[in-house]
Amino acid sequence: MSETEYFNVADIFGENVFNDAVMQERLPKKTYKKLREVIEEGKELDLETADVVAHEMKEWAIEKGATHYTHWFQPLTGVTAEKHDSFITAPMPNGKVLMSFSGKELIKGEPDASSFPSGGLRATFEARGYTAWDCTSPAFVRQDAAGATLCIPTAFCSYTGEALDQKTPLLRSMEAINTQSLRLLKLFGNTTSKRVTPSVGPEQEYFIVDREKYLKRKDLIFTGRTLFGAMPPKGQEMDDHYFGIIRERIAAYMRDVNKELWKLGVSAKTQHNEVAPAQHELAPIYSEANVAVDHNQLVMETLKKVAGRHGLQCLLHEKPFAGVNGSGKHNNWSITTDDGINLLEPGKTPHENVQFLLVLTCILKAVDKHADLLRESAADVGNDHRLGANEAPPAIVSIYLGEQLQDVLSQLISTGEATHSLSGSKLETGVKTLPDFMKDATDRNRTSPFAFTGNKFEFRMVGSQDSIAQPNVVLNTIVAEAFSEACDELEKADDFDMAVHDLIKKYATEHQRIVFNGNGYSDEWVEEAERRGLPNIKSMVDAIPALNTEKAVSLFERFGVFTRAELDSRVEIEYETYAKEINIEAKAMIDIAGKQIIPAVIKYTTELATSAAAVKSVCDADISVQTELLAEVSDLLSETKVALAKLEEVTEKGGTMEEGRDQAVYYRDVVKTAMDALRAPVDKLEMLVDKDIWPMPSYGDLIFEV
Repeated sequence: MSETEYFNVADIFGENVFNDAVMQERLPKKTYKKLREVIEEGKELDLETADVVAHEMKEWAIEKGATHYTHWFQPLTGVTAEKHDSFITAPMPNGKVLMSFSGKELIKGEPDASSFPSGGLRATFEARGYTAWDCTSPAFVRQDAAGATLCIPTAFCSYTGEALDQKTPLLRSMEAINTQSLRLLKLFGNTTSKRVTPSVGPEQEYFIVDREKYLKRKDLIFTGRTLFGAMPPKGQEMDDHYFGIIRERIAAYMRDVNKELWKLGVSAKTQHNEVAPAQHELAPIYSEANVAVDHNQLVMETLKKVAGRHGLQCLLHEKPFAGVNGSGKHNNWSITTDDGINLLEPGKTPHENVQFLLVLTCILKAVDKHADLLRESAADVGNDHRLGANEAPPAIVSIYLGEQLQDVLSQLISTGEATHSLSGSKLETGVKTLPDFMKDATDRNRTSPFAFTGNKFEFRMVGSQDSIAQPNVVLNTIVAEAFSEACDELEKADDFDMAVHDLIKKYATEHQRIVFNGNGYSDEWVEEAERRGLPNIKSMVDAIPALNTEKAVSLFERFGVFTRAELDSRVEIEYETYAKEINIEAKAMIDIAGKQIIPAVIKYTTELATSAAAVKSVCDADISVQTELLAEVSDLLSETKVALAKLEEVTEKGGTMEEGRDQAVYYRDVVKTAMDALRAPVDKLEMLVDKDIWPMPSYGDLIFEV
């Protein structure tokens, strides 16, 4: 590596972000003050202020090389969307052009709302939709092969005001938890905190494969996962990839990913090899939920974009390879005040921290009451391959508290008060040259879907390619409801100390069934959870109905996060998405099996038959190996052809069904079953057919040769 390739992170961090430091430097004091009031206090932005901000934002972006701007938004497609407009205005009489950007252009955009998923909220002929500037998430300049573009984070809604995106309900949920958290803090005498914000740190898992090999796998291209593939002799059994030395090619890629993210103000901090070969993880420092959601989209986009420059391909699918670990996204969530108080910080003696105990038991109540909603928030087609397997949290939602908090909770339930907390002890290594140190009072539990980890909760169900917006919308709203109900009771209490004591005990007792500290992967837990009455929702199709139950509608409408119509539309979109994705997978299997695999196997059987006949004609040698292999391959080929015909039949029928739950259930129960039946003989054939004839790179090629 040459000296010119080194850089100082502090010098480049946030250099492409129109952040607070840039605004202070470039905006007039009056404008800056007004904009901060809008951001911090939710005041309305006037057009005069917007014009000044827009002008300075444009000038700053042009200095970065920007020629265009875009309203960058997150429709319900699972990816981001953007439409680019240049800064030029109509040519002047002298043939020159002016570069301008108005406050109106900054505040509002107008993409075609009918061309994005709306779940019936918009008809095809009702095209108008709006993007609205979210000034709480800073604008940034994205530099790539196309040049430089000013990206303005925006919300996206229909002409009639319904949310058509991920950001709008997230911002609404953040307002809800802010309001209810401030009510709760006020009860404990806190009059200095002015704002409470959920903080999020999403850990992103991903696979990296060689792009040349990727391009030879039509299943990866069309669906993001391998639809066929036999396991190589070695997988992840040796655990030697986890935290292993990062290969140079991958390290060079990660370096460029980090550099781009740091320039965009994304605080990428931790990177390491994950469990499966070719699998890796990137984790940022926590940020406000709204910014964290935007940043995670940037992380995924950057991972994919930079991979191409290195001749690599980034796979974000939850299960790109059967038989090895899939990828998730751990959503670390906490709530903090503007003056630095973490409401989930237990302190050294959590049994004495009454405010923390109330917050904790409110969260127990929220998760227990809305376990189905939380499970649904992590539901996507790819995640069905992970949840419930021994590599990811089970499909059963439970909370891990650890020994310390479990002990405090047990005291509250059994005696009505907690008198002590377990403390960490000294960890003695037995080696004189190694320092002894204090270990935490609680271990971690990697099998829990919702685990308390020191001063935050880690929601481990989210899929690797999914937006983290929906899980945080649900978390924010269900906790806001629990806080609200607690405040309703405590605000009218004559004796606050006694009332809060009784309420903590009540919540701990009534919702103790949601707490489980054991092995979430065990069969015993599945049986125990059923006895406790906890839902075990195994598929996306079964999770979707939780979105618009009367309980869910009442919750979301009460806090202004979703209307019934918005919830109904999301249900429709998710059923449609499920059916479409399985349909694409089925059609990809049909295409690959019919055009690549069967012809390759026929070629191999022809060579086998020719070889056997040639040997037999020359001498009276034993050709039993050839004939037995030919018979075995021919039988599997026949089985493949029958399974292919069945998959073609059921896929065609699925495509004629009316969109909705029945179609989604059909694709899950019938089409996916037919897909599995086709894969089985093909994977056996891969182990028999000459590698030079097999039409695509193997698992071994993909996950070990990068």
